[in-house]
Amino acid sequence: MKYDKAVGKLTKDRDVLLAFYDFPAEHWKHIRTTNPIESTFATVRHRTGKTKGCLSRKTGLAMAFKLMMSAQTKWRKLDGANRMPEIIQGIAFKDGIKQLQTAA
Repeated sequence: MKYDKAVGKLTKDRDVLLAFYDFPAEHWKHIRTTNPIESTFATVRHRTGKTKGCLSRKTGLAMAFKLMMSAQTKWRKLDGANRMPEIIQGIAFKDGIKQLQTAA
């Protein structure tokens, strides 16, 4: 096979790669992307790079905090936010569908 190592890694880590299916389907698109995190850190990195010589540790942390708080106002609300209590309670989902508990 041409890509033995790649296939081996995908096979070995299959459960981890597909773990987002254990959450409500409404949450999948949020779980599969790290864009909000990357975008926020890119903004902080850009600003701190422009003011490199003007910052002490304390002012740098304050600026980063303010930039992150500002970025937070532009984030989209989580689709299916009403499902969060179910996740916190530990209710199981399979393929995005809530699993009913059966009495044993």
